[in-house]
Amino acid sequence: MLADSETEAAVVCGHSMGVQVALETYRRHPRRVRGLMLLCGSPENPLRTFHGQRTLEVLLPRVRGAVERAPRLINQAARLLLPTRLAFRLAARFEVNADLIQATDFMPYLRGLSRIEMPFFLSMLAAAGEHSATDLLPEVAVPTLVVAGERDGFTPPELSRAMAAAIPGAELCEIAGGSHTAPLERPDLVGRTVRDFLARGVDCRRAASCA
Repeated sequence: MLADSETEAAVVCGHSMGVQVALETYRRHPRRVRGLMLLCGSPENPLRTFHGQRTLEVLLPRVRGAVERAPRLINQAARLLLPTRLAFRLAARFEVNADLIQATDFMPYLRGLSRIEMPFFLSMLAAAGEHSATDLLPEVAVPTLVVAGERDGFTPPELSRAMAAAIPGAELCEIAGGSHTAPLERPDLVGRTVRDFLARGVDCRRAASCA
């Protein structure tokens, strides 16, 4: 994508499982990464820490087996049920902080999820469960921002704190009351933090290197 756009390097941002993707992008193409923004994610197997338990890791193979027996039916059900207020209420009960976000603001997120083929999504979860980039963290040599949700149950904030501590010079922003979707719940705060990080941590560094 960078080559197609004739871009030499870019700041790579990842949310949730995208944090692992961002880190692997840096591992494979360090010269093409000007900075990292790692939002509400973990550098390794997030299945083991889902709400402080390994239940998701244990159940995933069974769920994948069930979905593979009727993928078309499961996909149709997901497309019908995910982008609904019922799904929002369930999310608000188990993860999302409904005091910080309206259902109308969360619906695009649910619609996006509903368009993902369920077998593919579960395969991504399984791959995330087998991956680790913890060995890479001390070697990261670009400006890095880590954003955590104080109430994130999928990737608890202690994972973000440990990740930020392991990356030399990394900045940590912990969103009070934020869940796994903290960027949607506190968009103004996350937006300001990102803009400040880019202006101060990335743009200034680039200007210094070009001087």
